[in-house]
Amino acid sequence: MSRVLVIDDQKDVRAMVAIVLRVNRFEVVEADSGAAGLRAFAEAAFDAAIVDIFLGDTSGVDVIAGLRERAPGLPVVAVSGMTALDFMEQSSHLADVVCLQKPFRPNDLLQALRRAQAAAGGELSATV
Repeated sequence: MSRVLVIDDQKDVRAMVAIVLRVNRFEVVEADSGAAGLRAFAEAAFDAAIVDIFLGDTSGVDVIAGLRERAPGLPVVAVSGMTALDFMEQSSHLADVVCLQKPFRPNDLLQALRRAQAAAGGELSATV
């Protein structure tokens, strides 16, 4: 079973993402802030991460960079309510990050996760 770290400061969004992933046989760890997400990542292994770009305590871009420093090939999906995610090209740590705009449907999330895994050169073990 693939483990996915979900970092989003909006409880309802985090819960919806977690439900979709669990129904599709992923193990999910939720974090309500960038700091909590980075701590969780330091304490356990993950197969992918879904990170909100606009977190209350820090920038999701910085969180993604921190994750990628520790695990350069980590599949990452960046989610945002903003219309333009052009700033994702600012850092080499953000290469191959798949962007998903809120609001999104469950199938959009699963497809983004599959694209992120393909960009990282592998496949997630759960049915996506």
